[in-house]
Amino acid sequence: MRRVVFNQKGGVGKSSITCNLAAISAARGKRTLVVDLDPQGNSTHYLLGRPASELKDTVADYLEQTVAFTVFNRRADEFVHASPFDNLFVMPSSPELDFLEHKLEAKHKIYKLRDALRKMGESFDEIYIDTAPALNFYSRSALIAAQRCLIPFDCDDFSRQALYSILHEIQELQEDHNEDLVVEGIVANQFQPRATLPKKLVRELLDEGLPVLPVRLSSSVKMKESHQSRQPLIHMAPKHPLTRQYEDLYRVLHGETVELEPLAD
Repeated sequence: MRRVVFNQKGGVGKSSITCNLAAISAARGKRTLVVDLDPQGNSTHYLLGRPASELKDTVADYLEQTVAFTVFNRRADEFVHASPFDNLFVMPSSPELDFLEHKLEAKHKIYKLRDALRKMGESFDEIYIDTAPALNFYSRSALIAAQRCLIPFDCDDFSRQALYSILHEIQELQEDHNEDLVVEGIVANQFQPRATLPKKLVRELLDEGLPVLPVRLSSSVKMKESHQSRQPLIHMAPKHPLTRQYEDLYRVLHGETVELEPLAD
């Protein structure tokens, strides 16, 4: 399964959701790959413990060879790094993605990621793609390459307005480039269960028929500690409530039965 986590708005938890779902997948014994298409490289730093700027053999290096004249192109899996965690691998980001984008667009290479990930799907059980907070060449490439899309939603009115635009853009891309792409759901992130506004917004989205997933991820300093320690929650704090919420989210995405509390008034 190839899953992209996408939102044009920054600060909504794309990298945290990508990495923690991938870490749970790997902890369950599935061979799992994270592809980091954000030039900031947060997922890369989180899972490999080193900034993307310090790494060689990155996703930028792989894509660059598609626009450069080379006799023998290296396979995509040669740009995959093992993380410190069993079964978890990363195709790391690079700041060079910013400089490479125009070349890739000019050469119409938007399907190269799809082709690479389809091939690597023979070696990996699950593939998670992290994207930059922009509808750019890389996020479009990811949406074309993916089979499922998760949309993180920060519970405020600005995020709600952006959500409608995102869903429209995804619908157009489905029609033009990837009819197999399914919006798997909207993930309410940094949810505060005692606050009125988040509950009101989530309820209104549900009333509109939008696919809001039943698991809501709480706001917690434990996530920041996880980032600082470069350890996904399943490894750093396996019994923490937020970790359990991520595990429930993973189960829901994979069709497993989960007992969840209803949205309180």
